[in-house]
Amino acid sequence: MNKIIGIIAGSLRKESFSKKLAAEVLKMAPEGFEFKLVTLADLQIYNQDFDDEGVVPEEYTEFRDLMNTIEGVIFITPEYNRSVPGVLKNAIDVGSRPYGKSVWNGKPAAVFSNSPGNLAAFGANHHLRQSLVFLNMPVMQQPEVYLARVGEAFDENGQMKEGKTKDLLQHAVTAFVAWFTKTATK
Repeated sequence: MNKIIGIIAGSLRKESFSKKLAAEVLKMAPEGFEFKLVTLADLQIYNQDFDDEGVVPEEYTEFRDLMNTIEGVIFITPEYNRSVPGVLKNAIDVGSRPYGKSVWNGKPAAVFSNSPGNLAAFGANHHLRQSLVFLNMPVMQQPEVYLARVGEAFDENGQMKEGKTKDLLQHAVTAFVAWFTKTATK
């Protein structure tokens, strides 16, 4: 039976580099693994009243149910104002509730950050890691994945070019699979 790894791109933009990277990562699933894209587009902003009052939006339930089938997660995030995009933080919050029923607990994770600039979303990468520590998600430490000038990795049709970025991405996915295999408790 295949191990299911969720691929979460922390951006909603149509031409998002994170979404393009996620599409590449999907193609890199090795034998014995299924990589599944998890969309964040329909999640309402988290409001604890929904859980407290028993009026949970259908998209929360669908997201939580899907994430309960996922055994590990690769987060692919851009950086907004030196942190993670609101849509990604919202998904983390939706999945972490109701208290004691977090869909994230114990799932191995990796963080791949990217930016069209030189800093490669270092701030977002580390802010996300802070949340994942609280959520009890062991995070792959090496290789660290900071993809700078990510726009240069794609051609005019939005396809990833052969070269350093694609090679690093493949290396990181291979490392995550090996690390997941050693770390996963299920």
